[in-house]
Amino acid sequence: MKGLDSKKVIITGAASGIGRATAERFYAEGSELVLIDMPTLEESELASLFPERMTYIQANVTNKDDLAKIDTEMKKGFDILINNAGITRDATIAKMTDDMWDQVIAVNLTAVWKLSQMAAVVLKEQGRGGAILNAASVVAHYGNFGQSNYVATKAGVIGMTKTLAKELGKTGIRVNAIAPGFIGTPMVRKMPEKVITMMEEKSPLKRMGEPEEIAAAYAFLASDDAKFISGTCLNVDGALVIG
Repeated sequence: MKGLDSKKVIITGAASGIGRATAERFYAEGSELVLIDMPTLEESELASLFPERMTYIQANVTNKDDLAKIDTEMKKGFDILINNAGITRDATIAKMTDDMWDQVIAVNLTAVWKLSQMAAVVLKEQGRGGAILNAASVVAHYGNFGQSNYVATKAGVIGMTKTLAKELGKTGIRVNAIAPGFIGTPMVRKMPEKVITMMEEKSPLKRMGEPEEIAAAYAFLASDDAKFISGTCLNVDGALVIG
């Protein structure tokens, strides 16, 4: 992709799944990585995957002190923030606890807002534009049984993305979101075969997406090839949601 070589990209939730695939894609493009996740570096495979051009920060994106560590790294200079970290705590509304609601809101929505706020300050001071990319989900468009907390956060991320694109556009900062459909992450691949088959049958393409396909979309939106795209939510879902 045009313009990603030597760019510094910060990725949350980078130790596995879509986050790790995204890190691999940007590394292949020549970017410098700042990877953020909960495991220690030794517990992850990141050190072996990225022997150079990589800084790792063990951090919980809901923790004030850990956010301060990320902010310190941001102030060293960067170009792209990818708010990828997310969790689920599924239950119907009758069974969902306050704690289940609060945890998902904290990680999937509040942390995205805080990290975007921190990033906006630094990117504006640098004066060379930049990109903020947020993880939404196709369930934000149609809801999902037992996920009122998760769906609320992803719908909120889409609205926040559009708002920040309008607020930050005059400084050259682009803000976009990606809404993945059913993606075959290692965690999903461990589900019962009948569940995987159900997911595949729901897709017009009759398959799940791969983490690398979401990573490719992130790379495109961060690149100069997308320099006039801002405020959009790109569905990467094999036509699962149309309209």
